[in-house]
Amino acid sequence: MAENIYSKGTRVWFEDKEHAWISAEVTSVTKGNDDAIKLVFIDDRGKEIVINTTAKDIRDGKEGLPPLRNPPLLETADDLATLSHLNEPSVLHTIRNRYGQHSIYTYSGIVLIAVNPFQRVTLYGPEVIQAYSGRKRGELEPHLFAIAEDAYTAMAKEGMGQTIIVSGESGAGKTESAKFIMRYIASVNPPGSTTKSRTKFSLDESSEIERQILATNPILESFGNAKTTRNDNSSRFGKYIQILFDGKPEIVGARIRTYLLERSRIVFQPTTERNYHIFYQLCAGAPLKERKDLGLDTDVTKFHYLRQGGSTSTPIVGVDDAEEFRATQQALSTVGISVEKQWAVFRLLAALLHLGNVKITPTRSECSIDEEDPALILATRFLGINLAEFKKWTVKKQIITRSEKIVTSLNAGQATVVRDSVAKFVYACLFEWLVAIVNESLAGEHGDAAERAEMFIGVLDIYGFEHFQKNSFEQFSINYANEKLQQEFNSHVFKLEQEEYMKEQINWTFIDFSDNQPCIDVIEGKLGVLALLDEESRLPSGSDASFLQKLNTQLLKPANKNVFKKPRFGNSSFTIAHYALDVTYEVDCFLEKNRDTVPDEHMTLIAATKNPFLKEVLDAALGSVKAIDAPHPGSPSPSDSGSGGSRRSSLIPDPGRTALVVSSTASKSKKPGAAIRKPTQGSIFKASLNALMDTLSITNVHYIRCIKPNEAKKPWEFTPSQVLGQLRACGVLETIRISCAGYPSRWTYEEFAERYYMLVPSSDWQPMIQRLELQPLCSLILERTINDPDKYQSGLTKMFFRAGMLAALESLRSERLNALATIIQKNMRRRMAVKNYIELRAATIRIQTWWRAIMAKRLVESMRKDHAAKLLQKQIRCFMQRSLFLQIRQSVTMLQSRLRGVQARRVYKESRFLHATVLLQSLFRGILYRRIYRGDVRHVIYLQSCVRRRLAKKQLKLLKAEARSVSKFKEISYRLENKVVELTQTLQKRTEEKKTLQSQLAELEQQIQQWTSKHEEADTKVKSLQTALQTAEAELSRRDELLKAKADVERRLEDATAKAAEKEATIQKLMDEITAQAAQLQSQEKAFANGPLRNTEDVSVIATLKNEVSSLREQLNRANAYNALTRGVRDPPSSPTFAPALRSEANQSHGATLALPLANSRHQRRHSSAGVLLNPAEYRTSSDELMLDVKKSQALSHRAASVAFDGDDSLRVRTNGLADVRSYDDVGEEKIRLMQDIKRLDEDVLTGLIRGLKIPAPSTTNLAAMKEILFPANLISLITNEMWKYGLIAESERFLANVMETIQAHVMSFSGEDAIVPGIFWLSNVHEMFSFICVAESDMLQGIGPGEENAIREFDWNDYERLVTVVKHDLGSLEYNIYHTWMQETKKRLGKMVIPALIESQSLPGFTTSDGGGRLFNRLLNSNSQPAYSMDDILNILNKVWKSLKSYYTEESVIQQVFTELLKLIGVTSFNDLLMRRNFSSWKRAMQIQYNITRLHEWCKSHDMPEGTLHLEHLQQAIKLLQLKKATPADIEIIYDVCWMLSPMQIQRMCTNYYVAEYESPISPEILRVVASRVQANDRNDHLLLSPETEDVSPFEPPYPREVSGLETYVPAYLNVSHLRRLAALVA
Repeated sequence: MAENIYSKGTRVWFEDKEHAWISAEVTSVTKGNDDAIKLVFIDDRGKEIVINTTAKDIRDGKEGLPPLRNPPLLETADDLATLSHLNEPSVLHTIRNRYGQHSIYTYSGIVLIAVNPFQRVTLYGPEVIQAYSGRKRGELEPHLFAIAEDAYTAMAKEGMGQTIIVSGESGAGKTESAKFIMRYIASVNPPGSTTKSRTKFSLDESSEIERQILATNPILESFGNAKTTRNDNSSRFGKYIQILFDGKPEIVGARIRTYLLERSRIVFQPTTERNYHIFYQLCAGAPLKERKDLGLDTDVTKFHYLRQGGSTSTPIVGVDDAEEFRATQQALSTVGISVEKQWAVFRLLAALLHLGNVKITPTRSECSIDEEDPALILATRFLGINLAEFKKWTVKKQIITRSEKIVTSLNAGQATVVRDSVAKFVYACLFEWLVAIVNESLAGEHGDAAERAEMFIGVLDIYGFEHFQKNSFEQFSINYANEKLQQEFNSHVFKLEQEEYMKEQINWTFIDFSDNQPCIDVIEGKLGVLALLDEESRLPSGSDASFLQKLNTQLLKPANKNVFKKPRFGNSSFTIAHYALDVTYEVDCFLEKNRDTVPDEHMTLIAATKNPFLKEVLDAALGSVKAIDAPHPGSPSPSDSGSGGSRRSSLIPDPGRTALVVSSTASKSKKPGAAIRKPTQGSIFKASLNALMDTLSITNVHYIRCIKPNEAKKPWEFTPSQVLGQLRACGVLETIRISCAGYPSRWTYEEFAERYYMLVPSSDWQPMIQRLELQPLCSLILERTINDPDKYQSGLTKMFFRAGMLAALESLRSERLNALATIIQKNMRRRMAVKNYIELRAATIRIQTWWRAIMAKRLVESMRKDHAAKLLQKQIRCFMQRSLFLQIRQSVTMLQSRLRGVQARRVYKESRFLHATVLLQSLFRGILYRRIYRGDVRHVIYLQSCVRRRLAKKQLKLLKAEARSVSKFKEISYRLENKVVELTQTLQKRTEEKKTLQSQLAELEQQIQQWTSKHEEADTKVKSLQTALQTAEAELSRRDELLKAKADVERRLEDATAKAAEKEATIQKLMDEITAQAAQLQSQEKAFANGPLRNTEDVSVIATLKNEVSSLREQLNRANAYNALTRGVRDPPSSPTFAPALRSEANQSHGATLALPLANSRHQRRHSSAGVLLNPAEYRTSSDELMLDVKKSQALSHRAASVAFDGDDSLRVRTNGLADVRSYDDVGEEKIRLMQDIKRLDEDVLTGLIRGLKIPAPSTTNLAAMKEILFPANLISLITNEMWKYGLIAESERFLANVMETIQAHVMSFSGEDAIVPGIFWLSNVHEMFSFICVAESDMLQGIGPGEENAIREFDWNDYERLVTVVKHDLGSLEYNIYHTWMQETKKRLGKMVIPALIESQSLPGFTTSDGGGRLFNRLLNSNSQPAYSMDDILNILNKVWKSLKSYYTEESVIQQVFTELLKLIGVTSFNDLLMRRNFSSWKRAMQIQYNITRLHEWCKSHDMPEGTLHLEHLQQAIKLLQLKKATPADIEIIYDVCWMLSPMQIQRMCTNYYVAEYESPISPEILRVVASRVQANDRNDHLLLSPETEDVSPFEPPYPREVSGLETYVPAYLNVSHLRRLAALVA
């Protein structure tokens, strides 16, 4: 095994100063005497490196040997724990490769490593949240959301608190990561919630508390973040956010704890750095009035506290401080801080800025402050304190002894420190108040979030390990916190390792890991750094030098020699060996920063402030904090009583809060007479950190380590040495070291046997596999390969290996496969050589034949060349002579052409003169002949008039004979009446148009007068003010435009007036004609009255004419119905109910449109034979007319009957002129009795016709007749029509309400696939009913009502109008709801099938693959488990929907809507899933998916929907990408050309996730970097995932109403509805 580790060709790593680690390759291995081995390496720079070692050292893994490099397949692994060689350079190289591929997240066991891209990446949208929601960690690419989902799932499953620790140095992206985690947690719905999706796609779907949690980010960033040299948005404090959940689990509240705010930044900022963001936002975003009141300015260099960073520090590139200020204000409002309170906060901030501008003038030994200093005046006024007192105690101090008070003066430096301490104290109190207010708003609606909460998820955004050239108290505190967290991290990792070993019951020894407890003891021990610092801080004469001396005295002991060190040079620093590296701290200002207190005089002055808000801030910050020494209430001991309160506090521990002063409870516990000690910053931080560690100890912790890849903050640049230092500092390498100390590699028995079965003969492994003896097979493989029990362990379900063992096994496997491949190659080469010899011999004979033929051809070719040369000479001589001849002939021809041209022009001039003469003659002769022709025409017309007069007299005699018939008289009278009505309405319309135009003209004239006056004023201003010349010219131009408009309007008015006059003349002419014809008709009627009685032939003629008139009117009604039906577009209705609100709304809205002249007259109760009383054009829009023209031919082709047509109309007419009244009344009375029997009618319709209906099975081969499908709608419409005929308006309203409610409840009772058939069936029937109501509405608009003369009650036209309007609206609502119901169930069912059927199923034989192994067992045992669904299931659903839509006569537009939405669901869901999968997307898998897509394409083409495949185009191109070659940059260009629909980010993700087959070369990191370089920064069109298709249904676009040619009375025989059957028979 030792010889196999460093064999020739093995790649290793060597340390390098520039690149941290550099790769090298073994070129030779030389074995010497005494087990000595000489290894020769060549690195990437060509340098040769020689190492002499022994086989024993290689076996033992002696230090000094170069670490091994992983195979290319693993160099981009998304989990560092899966690397064969788990060492420092391999970890660094893997992270670097993934970062180069724009994959910023990598797992390292339980840790997620996040490398800052320094660029906006589209990895956090709602579609990505939905993709990770409900998925286990490891199923998708590493991501923050996977950690958040893991924590959320663990909390919901185990009921245990979770903590996500986000750490890293400044600029590594901790704050952004924490924000995205909080956004994810607030966006995910509980698993058992009734909502349709597990994620919320907008803030509108989030609760108030969730919005408030997200609003805390901009608030804390504004007040606690600042720009530093390393980060433009660096958090200058640590925070722990607890998101509280109840038992469901749903968010009920949250609370925030902050740690170690950097107070010194208020008064000092290094070069290129800024103060806290809120100051710059206030100066840039405050309105002008408020900015003036606060004495602020947009120029921040006027304030001392804001200009110390220099001119380059602000503004931040890409950040608008004014816009950020508005966002901060909105966030403050969201958490419940009023606008008045916000401006009180801003006033306090302005006071601090002015306080920094207070000028302290130094003198010889003292200093002074000018009382007239405007900054001092504004600062004291805003703070509400006495100016004189503040000035006095800023330049002086008071020392209190037992007998007296001594006041001494301060120099300028000491006074500046006092002034700055006040500013720091006030800002720290303001920050604490802000956090307290935020916590109060996050405590729930009634402040009971902590009581209601049963579990929580905490997000700890903590500062990472820091090491600068000069390290002070802040770095010491930060590193102390990281020491505590690292100890917790190490113990957590160690605990998980041990639990895994115990679970698998393997033999293991205690893993020794580097415990940093000695370092923590040095810092927080009884005589540690913090204790000595507090002791020195309480001494009046304490100094930094004496503190350092105490440190050296107490800690420079042999027990601490590895932790506490004294630097070789300098006497002002000390060194502590932290877990990451040794850090040297300068003790300068240690005591001052630890004390950080305000003089008592200033404390008294501030406490007596007149500013009520400042008093509130001080009370909140100083009065409500906990004492440092008080016991921690959030972590009771296990022996506490089980009361509800104690249980709740133990479930949700309080992570602690900083304390600014000691509380009253703590002071009471002191001995009488003892001095009250002020808490120091070190003690405050220690107490809060201990409380935090107590919280972490009882939660399940998840770790995210943020890495800063380069110092210059350049996107996608990687500095290896800097990243390596951060990996050491964040403890990732320590985790790897702990893992390597045990058994880092773990494989299940099935995976191990699948991978390494070929290391033993087939006679051994084949029977074991068939008997499923996997554990003995694995043991046999290891005995014959490793043969060292210490290198591996066998557990219950897994095999455990020491570090490097898998690499050795991989080497043996490669050798074995190479040996087997060599045997195959040997036999293949022998066969190929024999075949090559036979082919070579045949080719030789063929070549000889060819060469002989070539020689003969050459001889013939030479002979041809001689002959051709002679022929060529002859032709050239001929050509030269002919050229000379042609030149001479051309000259002669040119001379002839000139002479002929002169002659031709002369002839042309003569012919032109002759043509003009002839033309004059022809014109004169034409005049003579036209005169003769006109005379002949007059004579012919005279003869024709005589003949026609004679014929007219004969026709007049015939007309007089016809006029005696009643039918002709009525027809002429009816036509004249209609013509009069039409002409009257046309006249009214023209009159109204004239009035409208006159009113418009008046308005325009008024506007012209106004603009004329404005123009005159402008002229006056031009004369008086020369500077307004341009404005006046603009006014003049506008006046000209208005004058032009006036002229245009006048012209239009004249045209309209002329048209109106023409119409009036036409009307008058027609009126005269009507008058004359009316007089003629009267005379004819008198003659008819005196004439003989009509005979039977006249009666038959009259009946025939009546039928024709009725038919023509019905066609006119149908045309008007189509005009009314197509008017407007319906909005998605709310619900199909007869709610009173809908009735009133419909009545009001419809009543306005029906305010017609007929409102005062009685509506005529007639059927289709009635005349048209209203002009349909008045109810028609332009779109209605267009639709009417389109439908006109279809409407006239049918003999359509009106909806209100009474089939008994023919029964009224008898030959003797009398009606059989008794028989008719009996039928009508029976109809009324049947319709008034509500119980029987409801039982038959609601129960028998709707609930108990046996829906015909859908079939496209044996299509049912339309009446067999739409009979429910016809019968319901028939009953409604009969009720309206007999005046039963109220009964019909109740009947229709019950019908619609029953239909909706019946359809909604079905779920899953069962909802398809009833949903489509009733959708078609409801649309038929809707069409009937639309026709009734059209008749109603024409004044045609369904009333009957012998109705049981008087017909109320107003109720009828209201009812038709409301029923139409509610039927539209019912149609909308039915469509959404069955489509939602279908999408739910189809959504479950898409991924297993389209992505996971493998129907194509010969290309079967699997995820991560199992191929051998599938082949031998034939136990390939299929997914839950296959493509047949999807096609069955599509076929079922298609058959139902076609069988039930659904419109084509509805079919298009349905399949567009279903195919879009399939395409988007499958594409997003494929894009996010790991270890899945191989070329074999692409073949399987391609086959499945082809089946969908064939289905679409066979059903005449080729456009449906467009929704699968993204998936189709993704499949092409997987199958295309990806070896060179040219291949990548081809991919971008072929996959033109995919975005660069999608192509990059597909290439990164490509799963390499067994013998396939992996995609090189260089090619992946080329792909990643195509992704453009901040490209809004470059999305990773498509917009996800949810279970919500797109808005339903209802089709046009159908043509209702009549109401069928068909009732199926199987229906037990005797009551309804009798009613239908009577109507028929």
